[in-house]
Amino acid sequence: MQILGKRWTGLLIASLLEGPRRFSELTATVGGLSDRVLSDRLRELEQEGLVERVVYPQIPVRVEYQLTEKGRALKPVIEAIHAWAERWIELPYAPSSCPPAATEMTTNSACAEGEGGDRQF
Repeated sequence: MQILGKRWTGLLIASLLEGPRRFSELTATVGGLSDRVLSDRLRELEQEGLVERVVYPQIPVRVEYQLTEKGRALKPVIEAIHAWAERWIELPYAPSSCPPAATEMTTNSACAEGEGGDRQF
């Protein structure tokens, strides 16, 4: 399953582990993800049997995406990756969000260097 190695897939699955979501909710939850890429990833996840698209016949039509049993089985994997990342990957702070002591650090931290931005993994 090459889909699991594609960018954004892990974040989408992690978001869907919290429960069914509408397209706009997924866009808001996973910052930086374009509508086109989101649509492509959801279609690929659906083809792999990891995500189910549920259409509610009402006006206007409501569509939600939820994990299948196969998709929910990835929960321990996603949690393990998250735990590993929290332990081993130091995310840079945006200059305005650096802890007060961070600017006084002598190490090569992102705050000490004044770097910022979000990093996707």
